[in-house]
Amino acid sequence: MILEKTRQMELKTTAADIRIETVKEIGSLGVGHIGGALSIPDLLAVLYWEVMNIRPDDPSWEERDRFVLSKGHAGPALYAALAMKGYFPMEVLDTLNRPGTSLPSHCDRNRTPGIDMTTGSLGQGISAACGIALACRMKGLKNYVYAVIGDGESQEGQVWEASLFAGHRNLSNLIVFADYNRQCLDGTTEEICDLGELDKKFSEFGWYTQLIDGNDVGQIYTAIKNAQAQNDKPSMIVMNTIKGYGVSFWAGSPSNHNAPVSKEDMEKAVQELEASKKAWKE
Repeated sequence: MILEKTRQMELKTTAADIRIETVKEIGSLGVGHIGGALSIPDLLAVLYWEVMNIRPDDPSWEERDRFVLSKGHAGPALYAALAMKGYFPMEVLDTLNRPGTSLPSHCDRNRTPGIDMTTGSLGQGISAACGIALACRMKGLKNYVYAVIGDGESQEGQVWEASLFAGHRNLSNLIVFADYNRQCLDGTTEEICDLGELDKKFSEFGWYTQLIDGNDVGQIYTAIKNAQAQNDKPSMIVMNTIKGYGVSFWAGSPSNHNAPVSKEDMEKAVQELEASKKAWKE
């Protein structure tokens, strides 16, 4: 299924807005996981504005779709999306990772409306997503569980234990996205522990797999619809992304994992993102 061009542009603009709010959050604090947070807003825009069955005014609605951000350090991007959807006031974003905040550096389901699973200890989120998917199926719910894992995270053995379990249990209500930006905290995935062709690896574990441009809202939407159309396997959508996408001086930078963000950096980044939105309309 292909998303019409007008809607693609709307979602692309929403993704830019998520990036702007993410930059403001981290810039207000002065430091944060800017690179990994900026690589996933295109996915968040498609999920939260086009695909997921959710109720922001009732975050605990049992029949809702679930979302697990296994790479929990990208929480600021998810917080921006949740605020924009109305889960909590926009001004709460200014409290990121400060004393008493409901928005800790990594996602916490006990503190933030709209967060379905506490994450940040890498490798564990996908296991939780598998359990949630199985529990939903046992309850007879017709929802989906979506999860995002990092490529550095995929060097963790627990990711593959969970993947084996999901394939064995035929968790067709589980759709996982690998944020394949090929960068880790202290080097590239190729240097540290080469992952090779992730899509083929997950296929061997019994998953329905697709390989896409993860910064293209149209491809993301089509891949999700393809995943939903099959009913006997969990789905893995490997997203080729750019860490720090959308801001030229962060995109692909080897030092963008957890970085200082000055007021000047924040203002330059927001200006660049706003200029991109304006250019798309011309």
